[in-house]
Amino acid sequence: MVELLSLVWMFNTAALAQSSMTAQNPGAPLAAPANITNGFTVVLKVDMDKLSAAQPLLEIPGVVTLVFRKAGVDKAFENEDRRQNYLNFKMADGSTPVLEATLALDSFNKEWNRMRIGFPLAALVNGSGEKELVLNFDGAHWRFYCGGELMDEDFPVGYPPWKEAVLQGAINPACVKSAAFYAPSITPVAKEMRPVETVKKIQYFTPKAHNAWVGDVVTLYHDGRFHIFYLYDRRHHSSKFGKGAHYFEHLSSTDLINWVEHEAAAPLDEQWETIGTGTPFIYKDKFYLAYGLHTTRLYPREQTALPEQWDALNKNGKTLSLPRSATAKVPAGATCSVSDDGVHFTKSQIMFHPCENPGVFTDPDGKLKMIANFGAKGIWESDTPEGGWRCISPEFPPGGDCTFFFRWGSFDYIIGGFTGLWSKSVHDTAYASLVSQGLDFYDGVAVPAISEITGKNRFIMTGWIAGNGWGGHLVLRELVHYPDGRIGSHWLKEAMPETGRIRILAAKTHAPETVVTNDCTSFVLSFDGTSQQVKTGKLAVAFFNESEQGHSVEFQLRLGDARAQWNGANRQGFANPDVKTLREGGAPHDVGNFAIENLSGLDKPFSVRLLVLDDPKSGGSIIDAEIAGCRTMITFRSGLRAKNMVIRTDAVVLQNVTVAPLK
Repeated sequence: MVELLSLVWMFNTAALAQSSMTAQNPGAPLAAPANITNGFTVVLKVDMDKLSAAQPLLEIPGVVTLVFRKAGVDKAFENEDRRQNYLNFKMADGSTPVLEATLALDSFNKEWNRMRIGFPLAALVNGSGEKELVLNFDGAHWRFYCGGELMDEDFPVGYPPWKEAVLQGAINPACVKSAAFYAPSITPVAKEMRPVETVKKIQYFTPKAHNAWVGDVVTLYHDGRFHIFYLYDRRHHSSKFGKGAHYFEHLSSTDLINWVEHEAAAPLDEQWETIGTGTPFIYKDKFYLAYGLHTTRLYPREQTALPEQWDALNKNGKTLSLPRSATAKVPAGATCSVSDDGVHFTKSQIMFHPCENPGVFTDPDGKLKMIANFGAKGIWESDTPEGGWRCISPEFPPGGDCTFFFRWGSFDYIIGGFTGLWSKSVHDTAYASLVSQGLDFYDGVAVPAISEITGKNRFIMTGWIAGNGWGGHLVLRELVHYPDGRIGSHWLKEAMPETGRIRILAAKTHAPETVVTNDCTSFVLSFDGTSQQVKTGKLAVAFFNESEQGHSVEFQLRLGDARAQWNGANRQGFANPDVKTLREGGAPHDVGNFAIENLSGLDKPFSVRLLVLDDPKSGGSIIDAEIAGCRTMITFRSGLRAKNMVIRTDAVVLQNVTVAPLK
């Protein structure tokens, strides 16, 4: 075995003083920690220019291994490379070197016996020279730091299988200059929060990490500030052995332009935790974030607190206010975090309902209500957020995923996760399905949440667009309201990316086909259209890679049918029009091929804007459309870099055809 060298590391000195082990002396054995539930930390100083796959950087047999390897080379790691999104972070020579640490675990589920975290070197601003690498296991987290930045993390179930015998650690002296081991774990001092990547615009935002995405989003406008809470996702729902391990991060803005990233409103603190969607709300001057504990993803239902919550509900006709300390079972169901200032949140540690996706809100009359999802259904009412919930509508809505209520004018609306939307007049009692009438506003944005900017009659819809799996990019819309209660959408001007110099393609044209070669692969194409024959007029814009082969997508607008759609593009002529709307069985939230229907404003001159964002992180392009200022639709195409486009018209005249690069 190679000797373990020593290192002095600048951690929080109070935490360091509590550690039972300090830096190891050269050649000293690694004794098993007395209490591994308190975790451990390994600190290395590494010469990044001397990394080699020939030998692990660090190996503590049966516990942890740190290796350097090239992603995309070994088929045995093909799934892991895809899961970790490594291959979209290439070096100048086209290779994808990564550092990867594997932790052995002894769990009640024997299949959950190894947890791997890592990062591509191309994700570093500067990957050369000497770096400080930190591996930190604290029971709830398995984290990998480089140069003080958190590069990756996962959320363990179980603990490393330390043997009672004395262990010997091995390092590679060719690249590791010093190493230290600490138990209990010690944690670097947290950095101060900052504006999101110091970028004003937030449209199409993802968290900074190479494998991090935006999941379900919930919003609230309060005291002049717009709050976005989103489920932080790594590895497209495959963290914590495929159980998600999501938690709520928090962004806010006073002008929808400048955004601040706050501390997590509902972080993961324990191994049994994985969090589901909820809602923020204000009650008696306190700021609440309700959410669900999806504990049944990890533990059998009978081992959780759900049975005793249901027993109490069935016996008393209302739910318990069940403190975590009052049950010996694993916490599960609905709970909340509470804040006095809307920034710093504390977990209540109280379970108030057995549903696992609670949609709590204060209705326009100030009453506290909840729409129950995931494990329950119906509308509920209570006098306090943290218990005593009574069901007032047992069958509607019918449960499902994530459901939200809002009122606009004289209409009430309930959004049903990925595919549901109901509406009624405030004077009526029964809701009608807008989806079944083809009058929904689903446009490719998954699990939309809607909040009013109070006093300005502005309603903002926020959600996420899928890319290579569950979770993706943040998307914001501004909604349009019609007298009959129907809702449309257009781009939110404050959030959109800025464009550069406009290039005029045509002042006026009705040519059947116009081929355009772009100078860039992120841009906005705009034009005005006028139908010569409303019943038969149509237009399409097809986007292609530079190669004749490769990926493509077409935006197609059919005036006579009042429909628009995304579909695969043809090199010759319009593509197949047989794409389904949500009413017809299509799936806009899958952001592949789908259609929207019952468009308005096409019987007079109308505008179309198409934004193409070449996104290296996801390895594809987002294409976002705004039609006549009253409907939007968005898609993602893996592998597409839209260097070429073809504009096609049939009985439609186009004017003011321009393209402008995104800054």
